[in-house]
Order: sequence, then structure tokens, then C-alpha cells
Amino acid sequence: MKTKQNGFTLLELLVVVVIIGLLASYVGPKYFGQIGKSRTQTAKAQVDAFDKALEQYRIDVGHFPTTAQGLNALVAGPAGEGLWKGPYLKKAIPQDPWGKAYLYTSPGSDPTHEFEIISYGKDGQPGGADEDSDVTSWN
Repeated sequence: MKTKQNGFTLLELLVVVVIIGLLASYVGPKYFGQIGKSRTQTAKAQVDAFDKALEQYRIDVGHFPTTAQGLNALVAGPAGEGLWKGPYLKKAIPQDPWGKAYLYTSPGSDPTHEFEIISYGKDGQPGGADEDSDVTSWN
């Protein structure tokens, strides 16, 4: 007497594995592309938060922190700044989403910018596109 065995054939399993592989090859790059965009968006949000905190600092103290004082002046009062009423940020100054320090200069290199905050993106170099593009306080 022959008994019927339930299960999948090797061919059916191979077809399922190929379909899963095709889906992964389509979805994977789109998913990982979004990670780069989210890092850029995070950097823009952090620069915007620094911008607002710097404006509050200027209102209280009368000027923006110097380049030497840097963004740390938003967290800890610089020596000699009696009008400082901070901290202007709740936490310490974070690194950019790629693990590098934000660059702060005051006055900015362009006369129309009273200060500049820059993250050079993933590559850490000026310029670039996509995830390598610069995130700045003026755009």
C-alpha cells in the first residue's frame, strides 16, 4: 500500500527562493537609499535647532558666539558673558549623523551670513551630491 506524503518538491522550494531573492534585490536598494535621506534630514533639523538657539543667544547676549567659543557656547556659558541665560540647548552639541563635528564660524565667510554652520555630509568634503552634499545654515 502506498502512503501519500505531504510537502514541497525541490523545484517548488527553488521557485520560492528565487522570488524572495528578486524581491530583496528590488526592495533592498530603495530601503538603504532612504537611510541616506534620513541622515540628511536629521542634519538639517539639527542645524535648524542650532540656528534657533543661536538667535536666542544673540537676543540675550547681544552678539553671536565667536568662532573660538563655538557651538558649545549654547550649552555652557563662555567666560566673560555676563548676560548669558542658557543653556540654549537641552543636550550637548551632537556630532552630525555621519559622526563628524559641525563646523561653526562667526562671522561667516559671506558678508550676508552673520554665522555659518556646516556639515559636509557623508564624505566630509565640500560639495557633493545626495548623501555627500553639504548641509548648511543658510539653505
